[in-house]
Amino acid sequence: MTAGAEPAQQELPLARVHGAPLTRLPEDLYIPPDALEVFLEAFEGPLDLLLWLIRRQNLDILDIPVAAVAEQYMAYVELMRELRLELAADYLVMAAVLTEIKSRMLLPRPAGDDEEDDPRAALVRRLQDYARFRHASELLDRRPQFGRDVLPLAVAPPALDRPPPQPQVSLAELLAAMTEVLSRRALHAHHHVQREPLSVRERMTLILQRLNGEFTPLAALLDAGEGRAGVVVSFLAILELTRERLIDLAQHEVYGPIYLRRAA
Repeated sequence: MTAGAEPAQQELPLARVHGAPLTRLPEDLYIPPDALEVFLEAFEGPLDLLLWLIRRQNLDILDIPVAAVAEQYMAYVELMRELRLELAADYLVMAAVLTEIKSRMLLPRPAGDDEEDDPRAALVRRLQDYARFRHASELLDRRPQFGRDVLPLAVAPPALDRPPPQPQVSLAELLAAMTEVLSRRALHAHHHVQREPLSVRERMTLILQRLNGEFTPLAALLDAGEGRAGVVVSFLAILELTRERLIDLAQHEVYGPIYLRRAA
């Protein structure tokens, strides 16, 4: 290299094959049409795309050139179709809205129309609302987030070898705790109730002992204090004595009192 000559920048190799630099693509290299394509621009919806187109060209959002923006929007939609990306229906709806606004802008309007008759008014309001919410979301995203910018700090306490101190309890507190435990135990006490056995044969013997040769009313042989079970057992005993013909029954009128006496 001669003195005073500027050093020439060497061409960077595209790749290295077996250690040798590769500066030119092979002529017989075949690239399939469905090869990987990188698509850098991604939008969250049609309003996001419109806002990006307006800001990229430094346009006034209150005076949008609908014709130029609509052409760029349709070009983006066609690019998404060519790249076989999933095209949401909202993009097609916004394309139809832009086409309608563009056609209404081309029509002559009578003089004296106010701003409310501008076909772009509804779209401008939607874009302004979307821009405010997007700016607010960006401000919120810049704030520190727990788990991303702020991480929890966990400090374990040192291990203590000494036993924990025993609580200081007075005698009155011990007596109060014992009384409470005994009162709770009394609430959960179990009582075993046994049914008193009633024998029909034994009741038959008792009825025969109370009867004599004279008639005795049936109500005198039934004791209501024994409860329903005692009355039923007494009635069964009377029926059994009647079946065995050990007692006689008498009734002078329908639904009248019943009298019993020992059979002769």
